[in-house]
Amino acid sequence: MNIGQVAKASGVSQRMIRHYEKIGLTPSPLRGDSGYRLYGEDDAHRLRFVANARDLGFSIEEIRALLALWRDRNRSSAEVKALATAKAHELGRKAEALHAMRATLLGLADRCPGDARPECPILQRLTEG
Repeated sequence: MNIGQVAKASGVSQRMIRHYEKIGLTPSPLRGDSGYRLYGEDDAHRLRFVANARDLGFSIEEIRALLALWRDRNRSSAEVKALATAKAHELGRKAEALHAMRATLLGLADRCPGDARPECPILQRLTEG
């Protein structure tokens, strides 16, 4: 497959495929006589893995760890579960923080008259910190 075909097969843009190669997240593909990148089904599968991990919120470094575990047939599932559980807890903390931020903004918006007067509790709150 060329880069356009593997992009379509994996759901990862050509730009991101090149980026993942550049940072060493995915191996550099073989090159044909013309110099174009050549990909196989394994490459498409690996790129789908990376895309799915990104969709679940894993960072590039966490994906490196997951890829290493995926390749290691001697690994225990406990290692994978630990990474997933840690990410879930992190996402929970972020969700709570986002919920609190939303509540604060809605409360400020409720107190703002939203009329022609210059007084605005939203700007006042931002000034106070």
